[in-house]
Amino acid sequence: MFDDTAARGCGLPLQAAADLQDDLMVATHDLDRLHTLLTDACAVLMASFDGAQDQLGALAATLGAPAVADARRQLGLAVTALQFEDMSSQLIAHTRRRLRACADRLAQEAMGDDEDGIAFAEAPPPRPNPVTQDEMDAGSVELF
Repeated sequence: MFDDTAARGCGLPLQAAADLQDDLMVATHDLDRLHTLLTDACAVLMASFDGAQDQLGALAATLGAPAVADARRQLGLAVTALQFEDMSSQLIAHTRRRLRACADRLAQEAMGDDEDGIAFAEAPPPRPNPVTQDEMDAGSVELF
């Protein structure tokens, strides 16, 4: 186990550094689960929207072209809102990489290199924020 001496270079007790590293890793795993849930939910939504579009096509003769065109426009707006998933996924991945880099750096600073050589530390993302868009409108999404 760890003793309570100060970790190399960072001024934290070694146990505190190890606990902080564990907390950062738990946060990255939580972000992975959130990303999976978000991706799955958006896949179901897209499949539902596609099914609704198909049903509207089949009902076009019964409902009339203007009603179907309006319903399709509404579905198109809903699909545009699904761009939220793309932006959210980018933010989750970015935050996960940043947390992982912090955990790696903390471990490297606190515990130093091991018998296998220099400890690997993932570099943090170069940009502070991968998504600059902060609202949803019809049209394109600025991704990078």
